[in-house]
Amino acid sequence: MIIIAGTIDLADPARIDEAIDRAKPLQQATRDDEPGCRAYVFSVDPCVTGRIIVYELWDDEASLAAHFEHQNYLNMGAMLNEIGLANADNNKFRCDLKEPVYDETRTPRANFFTAAD
Repeated sequence: MIIIAGTIDLADPARIDEAIDRAKPLQQATRDDEPGCRAYVFSVDPCVTGRIIVYELWDDEASLAAHFEHQNYLNMGAMLNEIGLANADNNKFRCDLKEPVYDETRTPRANFFTAAD
């Protein structure tokens, strides 16, 4: 699994709602049309004016590589450039272990506590 997490800051924070509205159909199309996409979310950061939070979840490098050449990705970039970017900080993380946050007693755990498969 690959997680992409990051932020996009707009040059004009007043355009945040427009950016999110215009991103929504591209997010849906990415989810619907691109194999390997498990999540694709651009949302407003409630604490930083004019900031978009990016969260994506991909099955593997091949699906992410295909996304980078897909029209959905190209259209999202074009739309964000049209709206006006001030800054972007997006990173990818390769994940080799996944388990629940809560154990069987519903206690949140920071450590990894289940046996690896």
